[in-house]
Amino acid sequence: MTKKPKIAILFGGCSEEHDVSVKSAMEVASSIDRDRYEPIFIGIGKSGVWSLCDTPAPGWQDAAGLRAVISPDRGAHGLMVVNDGECEMLRVDVVFPVLHGRLGEDGAIQGLLELSGIPYVGCHIQSSAICMDKSLAYTVVGTAGIPTPEFHVLSDAVPPTGLSYPVFVKPARSGSSFGVSKVERDDDMAAAIAAARQYDSKVLIEQAVVGTEVGCAVLGNGTDLFVGEVDQIDLSHGLFRIHQEAEPEKGSENAVITVPANITADVRDRVRATARAIYTAIGCEGLARVDMFLQPDGRVVLNEVNTLPGFTSYSRYPRMMAAAGVSMSSVIDRCITLALER
Repeated sequence: MTKKPKIAILFGGCSEEHDVSVKSAMEVASSIDRDRYEPIFIGIGKSGVWSLCDTPAPGWQDAAGLRAVISPDRGAHGLMVVNDGECEMLRVDVVFPVLHGRLGEDGAIQGLLELSGIPYVGCHIQSSAICMDKSLAYTVVGTAGIPTPEFHVLSDAVPPTGLSYPVFVKPARSGSSFGVSKVERDDDMAAAIAAARQYDSKVLIEQAVVGTEVGCAVLGNGTDLFVGEVDQIDLSHGLFRIHQEAEPEKGSENAVITVPANITADVRDRVRATARAIYTAIGCEGLARVDMFLQPDGRVVLNEVNTLPGFTSYSRYPRMMAAAGVSMSSVIDRCITLALER
């Protein structure tokens, strides 16, 4: 009987998106095809401690098991598990880093996995780092001729003069709208910069883009890409912050997400083509969610690229794939296959 591939699923992490990662991993745990794969769950605590656990869940650290970390030694090709003071090796076939934000999507964990030689799900070091830093993503995508917001990188506490309000002040390298503020006047700028600097020393001041927020779920390597249905976010007020709400499973307090987007077929094709072009320009692999603005004149402008988008029950990526007829189980299977094909 052929042994099932062992899939090491990492979750948690040190970033502000730790709790979202746990929820994403819970969905992966419930959806992965256990007739085909043997999942191994490794939780990373907020302090950075790695542990084996039976399954991802709120409070998982209370039931954490043996310490286990990925070995950078290619001869090991797996986990170093500490048991009664002895180090045992556990070989794994693929790593699925269900990690969001800092140290999960920024190239850090990808660097460790490159050293280890273990195939892994998602973008490589370079594209992860580019997408995590919005200023780098805008620069690369802009060079490819794709519209991006006008932006300034704040090198000190003094914002540039002559800004045309409204603007968004945000950490350059964070996610889920943590530390993001919409600023309408000079008097509010200092507080917005301070809020952004709680999450990153590098701060972006970005010109607000007039348009509808749309997104695409992209899956694939190279030119063989599958793009799910386009979604649309309609805000009643404020910012889209679903991961920061008290009960996100019940929906957003200030937004309605429509899948498929309420746009014509030709506009839908243009949005999907732009998402593919952005994904390709940055060199993404495996999967990513490309967020854009659809302007009244039909222009499609980059917002951001998430290289490990949320997989929670209320997340946009699996909803866009489901609307295109691709189940969560199939998404996971395809992600693992793509990791092995690289």
